[in-house]
Amino acid sequence: MSNSIIKIKTKSKKTLGDLQTPMNIYLQIRDKFRDTILLESSDSKNIDNNFSFIAINAIAGIEIKNLNEYEVKLPNQNPEKKSLENTNVPKLLNDFSKTFECEKTHDKIEKTAQSLFGYTSFEAVQFFEDVAFKPQSQEVEIPILRYRLYQYVIAINHFNDEMYLIENQIDGIKSEFRTLENLIKNKNAVVYPFEKTDGETSNITNEEYLKLVETAQKHCMRGDVFQLVLSRRFEQKFQGDEFNVYRALRNINPSPYLFYFDYGNYKLFGSSPESQIIIKSNKAIIHPIAGTFKRTGDFETDLQSIESLKNDPKENAEHTMLVDLARNDLGKLGKNVTVTKLKEIQLFSHVIHMVSEVTAELEENTNPFEMVATTFPQGTLSGAPKHKALQLINEYEKDSRGYYGGCIGMVGLNGDCNQAIMIRTFLSKNNTLYYQAGAGLVAKSDPESELQEVNNKLNALKKAVEKAENLI
Repeated sequence: MSNSIIKIKTKSKKTLGDLQTPMNIYLQIRDKFRDTILLESSDSKNIDNNFSFIAINAIAGIEIKNLNEYEVKLPNQNPEKKSLENTNVPKLLNDFSKTFECEKTHDKIEKTAQSLFGYTSFEAVQFFEDVAFKPQSQEVEIPILRYRLYQYVIAINHFNDEMYLIENQIDGIKSEFRTLENLIKNKNAVVYPFEKTDGETSNITNEEYLKLVETAQKHCMRGDVFQLVLSRRFEQKFQGDEFNVYRALRNINPSPYLFYFDYGNYKLFGSSPESQIIIKSNKAIIHPIAGTFKRTGDFETDLQSIESLKNDPKENAEHTMLVDLARNDLGKLGKNVTVTKLKEIQLFSHVIHMVSEVTAELEENTNPFEMVATTFPQGTLSGAPKHKALQLINEYEKDSRGYYGGCIGMVGLNGDCNQAIMIRTFLSKNNTLYYQAGAGLVAKSDPESELQEVNNKLNALKKAVEKAENLI
């Protein structure tokens, strides 16, 4: 990796955005510019989440394709491949981010544009823990980790109806700012159809999953783990434009994290309710979600379910355990770890969740990638104790998880971070959609109930696939 510093000037233009939507803009630019991503949120309670972001045209990036090598692409340079042998991956990623020196800005929107956007798949835990996983099967294989700096970021403030067109300017890179402006002015977006081909399949049967629950219970009763999260994968072949599935999903299952990352030969998109970690002004935040009941949409029935969830000893014990795990993870690098919210009930489109908030103070210049590594994967996707749970996941799940249970989002060049856990998420590759869900299994689990929980978590995704066929 080059030791020379690359300087970035970030310029922005603010305009009225009352006639624009993120979806319309994204459809305008995706066929004209390569490397496009879309980030949205339905969490209107938080003023920071009143923004949607579209990032366009990657101008630098770092990618770990497998356990042996990584590739760095810097502006005006050819890609460079290097061995991962004896490499500290969080330090590698932080060193890459330090390659860029940003001109000072007090505008928080411009600071967001000065970020690396990307994802970390579940198997990346092998870089952070002494644990091994079976290799990804070829049909779902994607790079283990990928982060990119983008030339353009469009930010839409839904609260004020304002739109920002932002450009990260680097010497030697041609600007197409005017072309982008003209594209956005065009309101006639092109929409392509989506159609399922063949039926849905799964990598294991219902009966096989029930046996996994029983196996997990035995490990819990022996004291190997307190909880073990085991998942199953589904797939659906299709033809046409999978962006329609995202359109349907954001309508059916509005969530704090809505995202669509287009990498050309594969795409990651979803509607995740849960953050991996948030870092803002040297404060780290985790929101453990554990405790899931089905939501019907009927007020009285859901009210009864909320009371049942609040008083369910199994769900409460699980949740307390995962809050403790979050406290432990944050305490490795943070101080003054505090549970600021405990067992709040939150309603989503198809499920009712129990949610807490755990925070910690960080030292100045703490490596954000080290914080991701320290908390990775979230205990809600592994179980506890985490190390043993990870070993059992590799032993009993039929296939490696790949993207599922990893994280996706942004890491600012200033050290801020906002990453969602990749749950309620699709991988689209070779005209096939892959989606996955699991359940937290304990000694007192009821196998049929745990199977139903997996189905409940996937209801929104399956409905989105159905609805996508009828969008125009």
